[in-house]
Amino acid sequence: MTSLDKPGAATGPRTGRPRRRRAGAGGRRGVPLPLLLPGVLALAFLLLPLLALLVRAPWRGLPDQLAGAQVWQALQLSLVSATAATAVSLVLGVPLAWLLARTEFPGRGLVRALVTLPLVLPPVVGGVALLLALGRNGVIGRWLDTWFGITLPFTTTGVVIAEAFVAMPFLVISVEGTLRAADPRYEEAAATLGASRFTAFRRVTLPLIAPGIAAGAVLAWARALGEFGATITFAGNFPGRTQTMPLAVYLALQNDPEAAISLSLVLLTVSIAVLAGLRDRWMTPS
Repeated sequence: MTSLDKPGAATGPRTGRPRRRRAGAGGRRGVPLPLLLPGVLALAFLLLPLLALLVRAPWRGLPDQLAGAQVWQALQLSLVSATAATAVSLVLGVPLAWLLARTEFPGRGLVRALVTLPLVLPPVVGGVALLLALGRNGVIGRWLDTWFGITLPFTTTGVVIAEAFVAMPFLVISVEGTLRAADPRYEEAAATLGASRFTAFRRVTLPLIAPGIAAGAVLAWARALGEFGATITFAGNFPGRTQTMPLAVYLALQNDPEAAISLSLVLLTVSIAVLAGLRDRWMTPS
């Protein structure tokens, strides 16, 4: 007599095979210790600095620290420039991601590597590269100055350019991954109905990859908000014109550590509010 013939054997209603128990609270296995310890250490490594910021914050003097006009100028500039840099990343980065995901051309792998280069490039090096390209004596900047009288370094526009340079790769990677995961047959079906490739992109592809675009935009915005190295190198640190919140934190840390902590709390609050508000809608996997 086999185990299936025994009276106590649980069988499926049609196949006669043993039923598999569903993983419930009683059948759930314990977490392996080699995974639990590194996971807890990683969580502590990420959270302890933020907790230290909250513990050491000068809560009683916080209103006075944040009452200065310079603080709100820096915050306003940070929000405006990060939003503008995200808009630039969307306008330029989404088409670039589509080209990388949907077209074949020589050197595509090299182009993809160059697009992701700002992710690993030190931001200060990126700022130097922007100066050499768009500075008054730069490769392109000299012609902008001579022909149109446009000077980009040490201006608010320079802040936006520096932030877009370091933030756009996040958007491109997110959108390209979403495009590669999307089924191209929808676009092919639109083409068989007479739609041009751009019409199919606008009417079919864009709605299909909207969550990926939104997730990439959130990442790009957060990266632009916290940008420091490229901004101070290419745009300088002029209050009211190019001094963003990260630059204000750096300047305050040298003279008034409590003010630096207060400004850091503002940046932390804004970042958490934006990410928490958008995560459930756009960034939670279905």
